[in-house]
Amino acid sequence: MTAALDHQRALRASTLAQNLRALFGKLKRRLREQADAGDLSPSQVSVLLRLEKDGPATASALARAEGMRPQSMAPVLAALEGAGLVSGAPDPEDGRQTLLSLTQACRKWVEDGRAARQDWLTRALQARLSPQEQEEVARAVELLRRLVDE
Repeated sequence: MTAALDHQRALRASTLAQNLRALFGKLKRRLREQADAGDLSPSQVSVLLRLEKDGPATASALARAEGMRPQSMAPVLAALEGAGLVSGAPDPEDGRQTLLSLTQACRKWVEDGRAARQDWLTRALQARLSPQEQEEVARAVELLRRLVDE
């Protein structure tokens, strides 16, 4: 009896995991639609997020962090610089190196994008869920946080 119950619980957990992955993928796509990412490639977006999170870095450090060869990173950075999203300055500790960082225009663009996504999600929660359902979502978020917090 317990083996059958354990199997049933494992199947339930597997189905729940599959449903969560699909749902979060769809939510991520919907949020992405709310802020114009322009024609940026996934690699370009990843570099921008890394620079935002970790601060200025050299091209070689970015390539290592992204698991790319420096030769592959060069066109990514050239496109970002050409779009006015990234700029370079001499490394104060090693003038032979160039530190790349986000431009002020990029920071504003990122901030505007986050605000658009936040606004869309806030409006969707208010329009589609009752206050009681919003409380249920809040409780579910706390449970989901336990899954990812270490």
